[in-house]
Amino acid sequence: MTAWVTVLLVTVVYLGLTLAVGLFSGRTMSSGTEGYVAGDRRMGFFVLYFVLGASIFSAFAFLGGPGWAYSRGAAAFYIISYTSLGLVPMYFFGPRVARLGRQFGYVTQAQLFMHRYHSRHISALLAVISLTAFVPYLTLQMQGAGYVFSIVTEGRMPMWAGAGITYGVVLLYVFRSGVMGVAWTNTFQGILMLGLAWGLGLYLPHALHGGIGPMFIRIADTAPNMLTAPGLNAAGDPWTWGGYSSAIAISVFGFSVWPHYFMKIYTAESIATLRKTIIFYPTFAFFVLPILFIGFSGVLAFPNVTPADTILPTIVTSLGLPAIVVGLFCAGALAASMSSGDAIVHAAGSVLIKDGYRVLVRSSVTDADETRMIRWAVVGIGGIAYYVAISSEISLVLLLLLSYGFIAQIFPALIAALCWRRSTPAGVIAGLVVGCLATIIWNLAPALQWQQIHPGIWGLAANTAVLIAVSFATRPMNPAHVDEFVTA
Repeated sequence: MTAWVTVLLVTVVYLGLTLAVGLFSGRTMSSGTEGYVAGDRRMGFFVLYFVLGASIFSAFAFLGGPGWAYSRGAAAFYIISYTSLGLVPMYFFGPRVARLGRQFGYVTQAQLFMHRYHSRHISALLAVISLTAFVPYLTLQMQGAGYVFSIVTEGRMPMWAGAGITYGVVLLYVFRSGVMGVAWTNTFQGILMLGLAWGLGLYLPHALHGGIGPMFIRIADTAPNMLTAPGLNAAGDPWTWGGYSSAIAISVFGFSVWPHYFMKIYTAESIATLRKTIIFYPTFAFFVLPILFIGFSGVLAFPNVTPADTILPTIVTSLGLPAIVVGLFCAGALAASMSSGDAIVHAAGSVLIKDGYRVLVRSSVTDADETRMIRWAVVGIGGIAYYVAISSEISLVLLLLLSYGFIAQIFPALIAALCWRRSTPAGVIAGLVVGCLATIIWNLAPALQWQQIHPGIWGLAANTAVLIAVSFATRPMNPAHVDEFVTA
């Protein structure tokens, strides 16, 4: 049996196991949206830790992370920074959101905002923003799966086929089991990924350079610019501290308000479980570190690999490793893609139906019909993202940063909803619209991108200013209603 066939068989076995876990995990959930979207609010620490943590090990981390270390050097350490800080805001607002969710029955992010501000327009706007950000984020995961299949099969399987097979499995178990399918497959995938990350992260520097220390010594002697903070930008020129810092900032602001992350607040079995999960969450930064070692190991040993996001599979398939080991790598890389993609497509379907269709088109929908529509929305959104994935050539990490620029605009609205009594529906809507428009303008006008600061930061500044100004210019809401959300 040829090596690539063995690799493919190992990968197929992994996909089969994942599908079995995903389908089996939904057997005990209730049949309505409370079960399909929020897991009946009974997710414990172990599973919640992995359902949140495994989302870091997306195609972004497993492929884009090494790609940045390989092509941009020290710039890749921004990933460690935002992983460590990303859920800090959730520690403060998460318990209050969880209590409100249990009190009023929320299962999506926009439901909180719609109730807080008595505005269906906010719900619709948040649905548009979320879906606009979700599609490139999901596209990123599908591209990662396609890259892996193409390289480990030595080009015999095109990217579109690899992405299609992988996400066919994802859609099956998300369609059947909802958030519990996401949760238990992420737990299985997370354990697999952690083992592979450290195994490859320690082995590859040793095989190519004699160890991690000698590897960095060689890079420092031969290509010192790769280890000089803050690293290189996408064009290969020195990245400014403004660019580096703003990439971390936009990631932190956006991290905890991503709808597929935010919605997991509602799934926790208790406030204590939620707090414990957030406290332990930064430990995943230690698991991202060996992924970066892999990228650095290829800087001198494998020059001129393009696209840079494929450096990890390129190294693995070039060292003469046993086919089973290469197959396990393929499984780990697919697990990275799937563990984020399933959460994203599940949340996207929920947002489209509960925050879009039900609010704007037809409010009187039975629970059973709503759940069925969410399931089919999952399939439709997956199809759209797949089409984008097979026709896009944008860097994986750049796709993620563009998505963060839009989703981070929700952060000022959330803080206002929970902490500022004077905020009004008009202020929130105006802030969101202006923030997103400013982000688009700064993305399209390079002349405005001073010090390489992420466009989303300018969007946040405009968003906050407009939210405050318009709120003061419009009539305040009923104090008794506001007090249900805002505490002193």
